[in-house]
Amino acid sequence: MKKIARSAAAVVVVFAASQALAVGNGKKLEWNTSMGKVIFEGKDHAGKGMKCNECHTKIFKMKKDAAQMKMADINGGKYCGECHNGKRAFKPAGNCAKCHKK
Repeated sequence: MKKIARSAAAVVVVFAASQALAVGNGKKLEWNTSMGKVIFEGKDHAGKGMKCNECHTKIFKMKKDAAQMKMADINGGKYCGECHNGKRAFKPAGNCAKCHKK
C-alpha cells in the first residue's frame, strides 16, 4: 500500500512541475531573435479552439529553452511549422510581423 501511495505522490509531483513550466492563461512567452522579439500568447491559440496537449509534448517539450528553433526548421514543417503551413494556419513566409515584433 505504501508503494502505491509513493507512486501516486510521484505522479502528482511530476504533473505539478510540468504545469509550472507551461505558459499560463493570460501570460506570454517572449524571446529575442535577429528579426525582432517573438511573442507567443497561449490565449491566441486557445481562442482558435486549440488545446495545450496538441503541441505539448508532441511538438514542444515542457521545458524552457528546450527547442532551439530556426526559421529553416519552421519553414520545413518542424515546431510551429507543423500547423503554420498555409493549410491549418498562416504560413511563415511573408507573414514575419505576425510573430516578430520590432
